[in-house]
Amino acid sequence: MVVGEITRGASSPSTLPVWQRHLLNARDPPRVTYTHPEYDEVADTKGTIIPLDDMSHRFFFFGPAEISALRKFVPHHLSQCSTFELLTAYLWRCRTISIQPDLDEEVCIICSVNASAKLNPPLPTGYYGNSFALSGAITTTEKLCKKPLGYALELVKKAKNKVNEEYMWSLVEMLVIRGRPHFTVVRTFLVSDLTRAGFKKVDFGWGKPVYGGPAKGGVGAIPGVICTFIPVKNGMGKDGIVVPICLPAPAMEIYVKELDGLSKFIVSSL
Repeated sequence: MVVGEITRGASSPSTLPVWQRHLLNARDPPRVTYTHPEYDEVADTKGTIIPLDDMSHRFFFFGPAEISALRKFVPHHLSQCSTFELLTAYLWRCRTISIQPDLDEEVCIICSVNASAKLNPPLPTGYYGNSFALSGAITTTEKLCKKPLGYALELVKKAKNKVNEEYMWSLVEMLVIRGRPHFTVVRTFLVSDLTRAGFKKVDFGWGKPVYGGPAKGGVGAIPGVICTFIPVKNGMGKDGIVVPICLPAPAMEIYVKELDGLSKFIVSSL
């Protein structure tokens, strides 16, 4: 936003950027009060890390019809779940079915949770940088794939809802004590919600953007692990969420078939 305002001729930004990195310094002495299994070292004993070669990239659109269809599979006690929670649970389950880990292997979902509002006082307006927490849940392939969607949804909700102020400080201090370890990537699916990031409002002087997000899904040092939810308007003018997905080609074929099942359900419900 700041750069956009300057490029459009503003002499100064409407919201001044705030650096103040000391606001997220660890306590002294640091103390870890939560478990953080998202950062455990997990041995890839069965070669289940997604390979770099023969990767397939696809974009999948979820509009009101798709989200409404998914909600029909949600049990009553979870009916107030958010679109992020519902879509994350569904995609995690589909992805696990597609990559076919052994039934007794553990799989992990990690949610990227905005941390600014979790702190008291919250980070100041204009804080210049990312402030998020990774929070996850672990289950077995068998439970995730064989139980109803509500099971995955409950795990996602618990992972997201456990992020509070104390969790944030525990995470900060665990990272300090352990020297900033990387989150585990073995049988892990990490989801980040960009629907409220404000990309649709960015204007560098050429007008509003058509799209704001990664060109491909899950690329980089850990291909196929990270997934982002991006707000878009499709070719028919419908608002929705596009999800870039990166998987090995054989797994992508299975993934597409899983999602086709949702499309057929929508048609049969009309």
